[in-house]
Amino acid sequence: MTGAAKFVMIAGAVIFIIGFVMQFVHIGRLPGDIVIKKGNTTFYFPIVTSILASIILSAIFYFIGRFR
Repeated sequence: MTGAAKFVMIAGAVIFIIGFVMQFVHIGRLPGDIVIKKGNTTFYFPIVTSILASIILSAIFYFIGRFR
């Protein structure tokens, strides 16, 4: 199996596991996320959730690269 195929399979498995875990751990709707409700329309912009996910992923990739 080539390196690209292995990477795609691992990435898919990781996304699947994260999706499964997110059913039980509700990390959305943090304080600071923007929610605008007008009439029948709701706009949700998860700015704080995005920043938190970015920090966590940056730390994970830093440690993977450091100990590789």
